[in-house]
Amino acid sequence: MTSSFSNLSLAEPLARAVAEMGYESMTPIQEQAIPVVLTGQDVMGAAQTGTGKTAAFSLPLLQRLLKHENSSTSPARHPVRALVLLPTRELADQVAQQIALYAKHTKLRSTVVFGGMDMKPQTIELKKGVEVLVATPGRLLDHIEAKNAVLNQVEYVVLDEADRMLDIGFLPDLQRILSYLPKQRTTLLFSATFSPEIKRLASSYLQNPITIEVARPNETASTVEQRFYSANDDDKRRAIHQVLKTRGIKQAFIFVNSKLGCARLARSLEREGLKTAALHGDKSQDERLKALEAFKKGEVDLLVCTDVAARGLDIKDVPAVFNFDVPFNAEDYVHRIGRTGRAGASGLAVTLVSGSDARLVADIEKLIKKKIELEAVEYDEDQPRGRINDGRRAWREAGETGDGRDALGASAPRRERDRDYRGGRESRDPRDQHRGFRPAAISRDPFFEKPYEASPASDAAPAWEAATKAAPRSSISANIKPKRKVAALFKAAQPETSAQ
Repeated sequence: MTSSFSNLSLAEPLARAVAEMGYESMTPIQEQAIPVVLTGQDVMGAAQTGTGKTAAFSLPLLQRLLKHENSSTSPARHPVRALVLLPTRELADQVAQQIALYAKHTKLRSTVVFGGMDMKPQTIELKKGVEVLVATPGRLLDHIEAKNAVLNQVEYVVLDEADRMLDIGFLPDLQRILSYLPKQRTTLLFSATFSPEIKRLASSYLQNPITIEVARPNETASTVEQRFYSANDDDKRRAIHQVLKTRGIKQAFIFVNSKLGCARLARSLEREGLKTAALHGDKSQDERLKALEAFKKGEVDLLVCTDVAARGLDIKDVPAVFNFDVPFNAEDYVHRIGRTGRAGASGLAVTLVSGSDARLVADIEKLIKKKIELEAVEYDEDQPRGRINDGRRAWREAGETGDGRDALGASAPRRERDRDYRGGRESRDPRDQHRGFRPAAISRDPFFEKPYEASPASDAAPAWEAATKAAPRSSISANIKPKRKVAALFKAAQPETSAQ
């Protein structure tokens, strides 16, 4: 039986905030991690994404920091005592908002710093003094070098989504940041997956950690229905329309592998009548936050994004996730589909698989230890088909229609015009005829087919030569400008003649 938050011996301000947020029963990771963190031990926690890891480390940290709360306005009385590091800006902002809600009835201060924003407002907040600092590694190092953040009194450090931080190359930054912290501290490492690199990181910076695993590593949530559909690149948008219509889905994440593909797909879906926003690394931070906020408010139906949104984003009641592209890294599949079916809710994960994705699908199958069966999408007749691929398929299946037109709509007279211009022969490639292929016509100007004829003899000199002769010759080069005559101010002195 899952324990209730009321059974925890939380301080009254924290218990009141938890009650106001509607928390009643703890998730497995919360039930196991909170009592251990309250004792001050290091923790290495693994849980399925969307199971409440943020509350699992935030609530016990705030509980232990309450002994430091004070109402002084002096920044010296509010040094950084807890540091939470996260891989992405969106996740850092989300965790900071959650911590602020948990601590709203206390006198503990918290703030967040991340890249893509002006450092000045962040510097002002840091100079005021904060007990809890949420940050991304790169921007935190900027503030450390600018002497805005002093970490010599940190008692707790949290590495959330640590595997993602290693994936995107933050290990050197993490090592630099941890070198600024006191040796005696409590370190908490939380991640949805445990890789060999994560275990090496834990062995380097955690002291006798308590390992908490509430589910098999890399396991997907049992509440998420996973479907894999076979669809070529031309049919993928059509497949999304069909699934949205069949399942009655109002909102969904759509993941792609590249920033360019993300922007193009968002524009295409927008033109097809769906309220769509794009979220990728080339967007400014303000645009990214606005897109997320619009999606949370229901102003946007489809959020097309790269893996920048695959980790930790907690948006409630999102019914579906589409993998427009199969992820290159199998572990990213676990994180992507974790955006739906959160906290025990049901969800749908649809992956669109083309012929070149066989190896990537095999990697996913090996990771989640489940047999993957590819299904065919049953399209409605009113769904538009892919322009190129489906046209060729229609030609192969139907040939010529009854009204004298082929499958691509070319009439018989037009096909006659499509004959090869060389001797009236048909093009040797039959596909060219049904594509409407027409070689460019060659000019038949008779002037270029006549034999060479010499011009009649004439004594008249060429025009250009006559013009040259007509011009008067000068002893001065045309490239030299003549001196300009200027009036003399003084008359030149005349030489004196000797008397006879």
